[in-house]
Amino acid sequence: MIATDRYLSDPLTISPATHTVKDVLNNEEVPDRVFHAVADPTRRAIVERLTRGPASVSELARPLPMSLPAVVQHLQVLEAAGLVRSEKSGRVRTCRLEPAGLRAAEDWLRRQRTAWEGLLDRLGDLLTENPDDPEQNSQGALS
Repeated sequence: MIATDRYLSDPLTISPATHTVKDVLNNEEVPDRVFHAVADPTRRAIVERLTRGPASVSELARPLPMSLPAVVQHLQVLEAAGLVRSEKSGRVRTCRLEPAGLRAAEDWLRRQRTAWEGLLDRLGDLLTENPDDPEQNSQGALS
């Protein structure tokens, strides 16, 4: 297991996250945290930038119209959601995308899509059984 005990930056000390990736991904709250994290356009921009490869906190902050401490707070949310992992080497903190973090949200979306596709398929079947008889369609839908 990969331990994710770390701080995002010095001197901007942030409370450490001491969860393993497995712990984070098995938690039912993960989709909520992931959706919350990617609901913000700044955090989506950071995630999109990290799809091109690792970047330092200062590299991530450079194009954003905010202070370094504000970027660090966004990174903290992304790390808490399991979307980003960071490592410190010397004075540089490098961030990487954690693709496994998206899997919980992806799994949730897939379950929702599958459920709705099943319901819509059933509705389509009911409507094609006898489309001209509304009475039979309403009774068939109830059974």
